Amino acid sequence: GSACGGGGGGRGRGGFAGRAGAGRESGGAVGPRVGSSAGCRGGEDQARLRQLYDAGHRCFGENYVQEIVTKAPQLPEDIRWHFIGHLQSNKVKPLLAGVPNLDMVEGVDNEKVANHLDRAVNSLGREPLKVLVQVNTSGEESKSGIDPSRCVELAKHVKLACPHLIFSGLMTIGMKDYSSTPENFKALVDCKIEVCKALEIPPEQFELSMGMSGDFEQAIEMGSTNVRIGSTIFGPREYPNKKQK
Repeated sequence: GSACGGGGGGRGRGGFAGRAGAGRESGGAVGPRVGSSAGCRGGEDQARLRQLYDAGHRCFGENYVQEIVTKAPQLPEDIRWHFIGHLQSNKVKPLLAGVPNLDMVEGVDNEKVANHLDRAVNSLGREPLKVLVQVNTSGEESKSGIDPSRCVELAKHVKLACPHLIFSGLMTIGMKDYSSTPENFKALVDCKIEVCKALEIPPEQFELSMGMSGDFEQAIEMGSTNVRIGSTIFGPREYPNKKQK
């Protein structure tokens, strides 16, 4: 799991401050936010999440559907949850139904899951849901995400063909050992430039979610607006049941 917190401009306590709110505070420019990811540790995990909440943190992330639908009802309703990473189409409805305060899905990597999300938001009567398109910037076959050459096409589909989704930007998951090279981050920045131009989106209104515990400083230097911090806060994640994703 992860916590989404904020960096710079006094927004740190609020986590991934909502795009509009952050824009109002800073004249449109949005500083980087920090996301916190919590691992599978039952009561200990809940206690640490509660500590972060009590310290003013309001944005948390999780990359297992089973985990987020278990944790969210046990924590305050004003938390803004982010689902991070690849989402299977058959998990869309359980995720949206189980987490009413889901704020964003960081991981739309194909049109099918975008369409499933759009229909589920509509059928559940939810407010439009913010989404980021996930791009595979490292070229690793094991990584989810659309090829950079197709990011404009998918972004266009989400923005124009999914009325119940809010296309908010792009995300990438770094190298497995958290040692993403500048090329990985630059690839996402290049995608942002292409998408902003094609869809006529002001760059300052565009989210770039990249950088984790081991490489977030470099990611921020290269333009990240959202960094996802897990192991630095919670320690290495434990995986008691890898089939629960």
